[in-house]
Amino acid sequence: MSPADWIDSLGEGEVLAMGGGMIGALFGLFAQRSRFCLRAATIEFWHMKPGLKLIVWLLAFGTAIVGIQLQSVLGVLDYSNARQMANRGSLSGAALGGLIFGAGMVLARGCASRLLVLSATGNLRALLSGLIFAIAAQSSLSGALAPVRTALSTGLIVSGENSRDLLAIFGLSHGTGLAIGLVTLALALTLTKQRHGAVRLDRWSWIGSSGCGLMVAAAWGFSQWVANNAFGPVQIQGLTFSGPSAEWLMRVLQSPAPRMSFEYGLIPGVFLGSLMGALISREFQIEGFKDGYSMRRYIAGAVLMGFGSILAGGCAVGAGITGGGIFAITAWIALIGMWLGAGVTDALIDRQSGHP
Repeated sequence: MSPADWIDSLGEGEVLAMGGGMIGALFGLFAQRSRFCLRAATIEFWHMKPGLKLIVWLLAFGTAIVGIQLQSVLGVLDYSNARQMANRGSLSGAALGGLIFGAGMVLARGCASRLLVLSATGNLRALLSGLIFAIAAQSSLSGALAPVRTALSTGLIVSGENSRDLLAIFGLSHGTGLAIGLVTLALALTLTKQRHGAVRLDRWSWIGSSGCGLMVAAAWGFSQWVANNAFGPVQIQGLTFSGPSAEWLMRVLQSPAPRMSFEYGLIPGVFLGSLMGALISREFQIEGFKDGYSMRRYIAGAVLMGFGSILAGGCAVGAGITGGGIFAITAWIALIGMWLGAGVTDALIDRQSGHP
């Protein structure tokens, strides 16, 4: 049976869901074991103490860029029709959304993907924050917060195709994109050998960080494979958590549920993969809130992340790594905004209060 016949017999949505589940499970396992987290990386950066968390994030980001651009160089991936490239985008929305998301992930002590990973380890703070994040994301898509998001997204609009592709804007090739990924990996390796002492990465830090990046690239490659072999049109897509979280919320709350897709398998896959990692490492432990202040802080952070991710066009993984890996201009602006928003919020709230 050919791939096209196999996909046709099972259904495009079902095949995408199975792939999303497998890729999600591996991402969850790698993220849990490596402590992959953008929030932790930004804190180390702004404190001028580059360490394990920053290196792990750079390894994941660099690996994702290399994996995506290598597929493009080999001609097996064409992301020109991806949502981040083909549709119109808002530079103002990306900038403001990134800043808001960055502030939120510091308050919630983790980005959207980190909250999902921590939920599977028994962290009830992350579970509640993740649910609120999904509610805020759905509200920003089509609920009470949608008019606010729309108003903030009307400035600095860029059309699709080459006007959203940083490589095309600067006249660069996919080979150059591949080189940028390799330079990012080289920077991460350089940071392991610092003047004040080497940063030692254990086996899972290396495997997990690289694995997270590879799963981002694999999501693009898998959806491209389905699109190439499906009889009907299939939108290629990468790894993200804002839209899928909102979609799973609607699966619980409405009937009929949204059509089965890559997102259907992704969220439960990440949860199960992280749970597996926590059980293997014996890190599963039920944790709750310590006081009322921390609960208010987590809730506020989750709301900001939910709104900011939809405004920015994606979360720390969706816009930051998935969109950054294909060099979408809005994704890079959003990612820079996340780093700035996290730094300002940390300086104004955590450093002054003495919290890490």
